[in-house]
Amino acid sequence: MKTQSVAIVLHDLRGGGAEKMMVRLANALAEQNTAVTMVLLTEGGVNKAELSSAVKLVELGSPRTLSSVPRLAAYLREAQPDRILSALTHVNVAAALACAMTGMLRRLVVSERNTYSLDKKVNTGAVMKFTYWLAPRIYRRLPNPVIAVSGGVARDLVETESLRPKDIVVAPNPVLTAKVLTMMDEPASHPWLQDPATRVVVAVGRLSHQKGFDTLIRAFAQVADIPNLRLVIFGEGELREELSALVSQLQLTERVDLPGYAANPLAEMKAADLFVLSSRFEGSPNVLVEAMATGVPVLATNCPSGPDEILDQGRLAPLVPVDNVNAMAQALRQCMEQPSDNAELKNRADRYRDALSAQAYSAVLNGSVTVWGR
Repeated sequence: MKTQSVAIVLHDLRGGGAEKMMVRLANALAEQNTAVTMVLLTEGGVNKAELSSAVKLVELGSPRTLSSVPRLAAYLREAQPDRILSALTHVNVAAALACAMTGMLRRLVVSERNTYSLDKKVNTGAVMKFTYWLAPRIYRRLPNPVIAVSGGVARDLVETESLRPKDIVVAPNPVLTAKVLTMMDEPASHPWLQDPATRVVVAVGRLSHQKGFDTLIRAFAQVADIPNLRLVIFGEGELREELSALVSQLQLTERVDLPGYAANPLAEMKAADLFVLSSRFEGSPNVLVEAMATGVPVLATNCPSGPDEILDQGRLAPLVPVDNVNAMAQALRQCMEQPSDNAELKNRADRYRDALSAQAYSAVLNGSVTVWGR
């Protein structure tokens, strides 16, 4: 039976990648004539402004995720959606508990957005530790398969959390929307990217250990002899002071800039000479797909999970080992001398259009289980 209504459950609509992707998915499903409600366990968030007027918004206003279970159960009991889709581990646990209370477990589909075994290592609080212990035990008992955002995320769940392959499906993130494709044509704001004589390497992401910007900065120091070459890392995070100190220590203050968030990172990436993903782990790196769609040459670490799948095992652009400064420096030099084919990169990025993602998610929600990309 075709799903007529879907409730998408999230903690809130803060500026993270999962929240952004769920908003784009909700909008795309609504465009395909599904009645979509975005249910926030708490409330608010910067991505709220991106939600289509065709998507209903419900904010439960709970103080924290796990304490939201009674409110979520009450909402589901009253609204009776055909299907319930949740995202992020702690939200998945809350949604499963609420659905168990209301007899709706057969309507629930959960999604994992990151490489589970690595993501749980950086969520070290007592409650989160318990949540990451509990989640796989719930997943193994759910009637519907878990949606993973990449084959690597799926394999990790099988190899480290004892899920069975038949309990997982893979569906692409809805990275590219009509708005995204328009935004990349706007002018770049960073002065280095406005100067045709300056060659610029760009990276985008949270200034955190996961993103590996320390490796990128150290690798850039080895290619600083390339004339007029600069590095710009857009983003904010807990490692700002540490990364700024590293830039000073390597005497790169005139060559490396950490300007904070970019209002339109796609425009900045499109104006660059090279985009680099230096992550230690991901789920499926949306920013890499966005960069490819702009046509800028790209370079990525072969981290778990996603870059190898997105870049066709390194056929489309170089993949370097995680935390290998010398290998990244060598690849940076190679990319500046021999850029990758932007036409092939754009074609590959098209796999992550929002309409295709919505179709894949609809197939899972409707019970027509398929594994994307196989």
